[in-house]
Amino acid sequence: MDLSSIEIFIAVANDRSVTKAAKAVGRVPSNVTTRIQQLEEDLGVSLFCRDGKKMTLTREGETFFAYANRLTALALEARQAVRPIAPSGTLRVGTMESTAASRLPAALSQFNQMWPDVSLSLTLGASRDLSRNVLAGVLDCAFIARPSKAMLEEEPDFDAELKMLEMEPIFVEDLVIVLPCGHPSIKSAADLHVGSLAALEPGCTYRKIAENWARKSSALQTTELGSYHAILASVATGNTVGVMPRSVLNLMHWPTSVQTHSLGPVETLLVYRKNDCPSVFNAFHEVLIATRGRDSRLSANWPASLSVQS
Repeated sequence: MDLSSIEIFIAVANDRSVTKAAKAVGRVPSNVTTRIQQLEEDLGVSLFCRDGKKMTLTREGETFFAYANRLTALALEARQAVRPIAPSGTLRVGTMESTAASRLPAALSQFNQMWPDVSLSLTLGASRDLSRNVLAGVLDCAFIARPSKAMLEEEPDFDAELKMLEMEPIFVEDLVIVLPCGHPSIKSAADLHVGSLAALEPGCTYRKIAENWARKSSALQTTELGSYHAILASVATGNTVGVMPRSVLNLMHWPTSVQTHSLGPVETLLVYRKNDCPSVFNAFHEVLIATRGRDSRLSANWPASLSVQS
């Protein structure tokens, strides 16, 4: 059992897919499959139930998942403990609201525990605005959504801006349409029995994807709302559908059951300026990579030294 195999296991457990996990850890799917099989042989148990391409943890896998997260966190602390110089100063991080809610709490909490003298400034915004702020030097790095060409039409200006930045896939989100309770399952927007789509501000990439999906077969009108909770409340009325990442939906303890229709995977990229990042960025990046497979619901306490702007 080695640390890299454990990190691969965490990625597969988090994404429930060998293909998505392989992309997240920068490996080919066959290598990920082999490492999982070797880990299972080493432990003498099956860690996953395999249903086609879907990978879900077995009872033994759930138990090992908790230990795996502790092992990666301990390894990270050990590496940092032997470094002679501790990072300091301020790191300005931009992020989409959904990423801040469902993906970053574990990394931010871990970073704050390890480097309490670093001030983290978090700015919420839409992907294009965040990337431009990174280019302008207003932010040191940012988490943005970048869908496949099949999901959203190309944006030449945006693509040109991104080519001026370093881009690294960090998370993969399952973007879903949330249907009202009792609504029949759908295969396309043509099957919808409502006339409205609830989404965030016009600059939201997820909104653009949903509007592009609906445009092909439906005349949905978009209702702009200020939060994902408001979107879900609008869906609960039965007169609209909403769009959000499944990771955000899973965080909401909603009293009413809802159905979902997947629009497909959307990568979350970490973007930063080439050869122009503060030294503290490397420490943040290391913590981020070590904790990205950890369920954020297990560590949802925001660091005291974190300032949030929107």
